[in-house]
Amino acid sequence: MRQSLIVVRALVRRALNEISRVPGAAIPGVLAPTIFMLGLSSVFGKASGLGGYGADFRTFIVPVGLLQGAGFTGAATGVNLARDIEQGWFDRLLLCPAPRTTLLTGVVASAGLRALLPSTFLLIVAFSIGVDVPTITGLLIAAVLVMGLACAMACFSVTLALRFRTQQAAPLMQIASFVGVLFTTSYAPKPLLTDWLRTVSDINPVTHVLEGVRQAFIGGVAWEHTWPAFLSLAGMITVLGWFAARGLRRYGV
Repeated sequence: MRQSLIVVRALVRRALNEISRVPGAAIPGVLAPTIFMLGLSSVFGKASGLGGYGADFRTFIVPVGLLQGAGFTGAATGVNLARDIEQGWFDRLLLCPAPRTTLLTGVVASAGLRALLPSTFLLIVAFSIGVDVPTITGLLIAAVLVMGLACAMACFSVTLALRFRTQQAAPLMQIASFVGVLFTTSYAPKPLLTDWLRTVSDINPVTHVLEGVRQAFIGGVAWEHTWPAFLSLAGMITVLGWFAARGLRRYGV
């Protein structure tokens, strides 16, 4: 266990070092959620007058930006792995005596930590333009959910990276988080959604994660929103993690 933790820590540190060594590659993923939040709140800011939002549109849309940042980070993890595969570095990594599940854990865990960067930038901007600051409990729950979603999306993108072994699969890696967040209560409360979208949002696990994050900003923390969020997140990580582990076991065979 100690040796596995050392390997995981080394892989996480390597991923974090990329931010300081190649900051230009991280800037788009950091800025995009904030730009979306500012643009959407400027265009659709009056939509909250329809009722059911529970707050102004800026506050309603901030959790969406947090999940978008997590999705972008998870996709970037897969793209970086595909780059390492193309350059041959990943093949050399597989020669180390650590179990392959340990290597996968290190790659995925790095996504969870990196997701805090766009989230922090988004919150700084949001608070500066008047979004209410949530409680410490709500903020901690939101942070854990954001990190967890980034890990889930990293599992998905890693699966594709191991399957296609090229950075050209990047659009496929990004589409999962985009679709997952889009078909939720991301831009309007459930009563305002059309019937088909309301049905899709009910079965979409990302909806529960979004509501778990949103409760920190609107309505206050409640158990009825917290446990479905963590249960849905655990399910996504389990399923997508299984596919990623399966792809890693089959890699090179």
